[in-house]
Amino acid sequence: MTSKHDSGVQLMDRALLDAVRAQAEASPRRRMHHNFHLGPEENPNRLLNVLIRGTYIAPHQHLSPPKHEAFLVLEGEVAFFIFDDEGQVAATHRLGMDPRRPELSPGIDLAPGVWHTLAALTPHATCYEVKPGPYVPANDKSFAAWAPREGDPGAAAYLAKLLDSFQTAE
Repeated sequence: MTSKHDSGVQLMDRALLDAVRAQAEASPRRRMHHNFHLGPEENPNRLLNVLIRGTYIAPHQHLSPPKHEAFLVLEGEVAFFIFDDEGQVAATHRLGMDPRRPELSPGIDLAPGVWHTLAALTPHATCYEVKPGPYVPANDKSFAAWAPREGDPGAAAYLAKLLDSFQTAE
């Protein structure tokens, strides 16, 4: 198998998708990413992000520095949540790629400062994400004060409430 360092070409083939999914299933966080960019300073950052149903991503925004972010769902389906500044759900979207289901949107592109999170609706979902680099953990995202952080005892209940509201809204 050719690595990304050998040729500058990286396939998103079945073997890669399955390997990242297996890593996500084994991860305590129930998700895993695979970077296509060679380092955090590369621009843009491009990655696969595999979510296992039940993983919690705290609502956040990319405002300082301002960063656009785009998601394409390659496998499975996700519930995508957009929030207002007070933490109320302003919009929801079901994302996925299935030509037999024209109501699905395959992806979403966000402007800087949009509060958002996403959750897998299927046993797993594989997303391709692109956002500007460099990736600096200290300022990559601002987490919402009105939502629990990852690892917080209230995170599972908050996620369940979001998903209940998503199912009701559909």
